[in-house]
Amino acid sequence: MTEARIVTVAKQLPEYSRKTEEILPVVSFWLNGQEERFQRKVIKIFEGAGVDKRYGIMDIKEVFTATSFEDKNAIYSREAKKLGTSVLKKALDQAAWNSQDLDFIITVSCTGIMIPSLDAYLINELNLRQDIIRLPVTEMGCAAGVSGIIYATQFLKAQPGKKAAIIAVESPTATFQLNDFSMANMVSAAIFGDGAACVLMSSDPAAEGPRVLGEEMYHFNDATHLMGFDLTNTGLKMILDPAVPATIANHFPGIIHPFLEKHQTQIEHVDHLIFHPGGRKIVQTVESLFGKLGKNIDDTKETLRLYGNMSSVTVLYVLERFLNRQIDKGDQGLILSFGPGFSAQRVLIEW
Repeated sequence: MTEARIVTVAKQLPEYSRKTEEILPVVSFWLNGQEERFQRKVIKIFEGAGVDKRYGIMDIKEVFTATSFEDKNAIYSREAKKLGTSVLKKALDQAAWNSQDLDFIITVSCTGIMIPSLDAYLINELNLRQDIIRLPVTEMGCAAGVSGIIYATQFLKAQPGKKAAIIAVESPTATFQLNDFSMANMVSAAIFGDGAACVLMSSDPAAEGPRVLGEEMYHFNDATHLMGFDLTNTGLKMILDPAVPATIANHFPGIIHPFLEKHQTQIEHVDHLIFHPGGRKIVQTVESLFGKLGKNIDDTKETLRLYGNMSSVTVLYVLERFLNRQIDKGDQGLILSFGPGFSAQRVLIEW
């Protein structure tokens, strides 16, 4: 049977960055005029978010300037092309692949709107093949990096000797709403940052890297209200229901155990947890659930601390940490991410 392998992961950060302590005075200035109790609560959210630093496609002054959706989206489009080109180049160099080697290109983003989608620009920038198969994934939010791995796996399993690239580029800062003082906007401002990643996969028998043992999506019924964006005249307005961590906890056994059983394994045999850091509360929820099973998600917490939640990109940064380690042959890893829908995406890999 044809196998799909994860060959490499590359990451690319935008040029601007700020530590959380540097952002707090700007946040205080922004909240000036709001109730003092509310101001204190928001500052506490920023301080307790578990994010030390975040990166952005624009300077903080630009983020906190009232502009139109059109203006912010123009910056998003311009910078997405730069980040996408750069991260795909980096991944190809790491794998020693030529741009003409790619058979399948998946681009992932939910924080701006581009038609044609990013992949069309990458074909031109990097001289990809004219018969390459394109798949832009635009509305799956934080889960979409794992969705891309699932789509690439299914393409590669069906076709031996092929190569695929998944490029995720996100800019949550481009969706920041200056005049929205809802708790969803406060929490998202406190946890999100911008970034890009590229995963290269192959079904070539000579390819090296962990192989995909199984991949599956899990859709929560009647949960479309939990997470997403409202498309408003000022841009993409965050929807983030406080019930998300509890909903994940309730479904957790059903998300994990049947999937692993289907692939002749169980959580006790999974050595490495490659989990998307949705935010501090979700991290705490999953940590308590996995902790009971004797597992840790230290790499997830460290990725959140270093970069914030970069939506679909973040879990790929966690994955890169594992690919850069010496891991024993036969070890299993579980990639897990949650996103709008509401859905959980899972991929089981083996070194």
